[in-house]
Amino acid sequence: MSDTTNIYEQTPDLDTIGGRLSRAREASGMSVKQLAWRLGVKMSTITAWESDRSQPGAHRLNMVSGILNVSLSWVLHGVGTGPIEPEDDSDMIETVGAQLDRLKLLHAETGSLIVRLQNDMDRLAAAS
Repeated sequence: MSDTTNIYEQTPDLDTIGGRLSRAREASGMSVKQLAWRLGVKMSTITAWESDRSQPGAHRLNMVSGILNVSLSWVLHGVGTGPIEPEDDSDMIETVGAQLDRLKLLHAETGSLIVRLQNDMDRLAAAS
């Protein structure tokens, strides 16, 4: 996106704030863990932002837009300087592969959480 383009003339990116944050983080090549460390927050906080379960506060929004090299207006409204995203098939395969790996990790974490919750429920039921 050219710096001379008026943001009011742009077609807005209609993704959610979380979706834009996730895309910007992935385009930067940064992991959730790396971004969380740089912002001084937990990985679960980044995950909550990216899945639109919560939103960063004003002080964090400015920091995250700077770290991810996107404009604050793009994060909030989908207009302004966004990430440079892959356009050719080889980059797209890598991006989709990274997303699949992320989904597999989330799936494994969910399974682990289900087992822990079931164990807690069983222990509570036995104690009653």
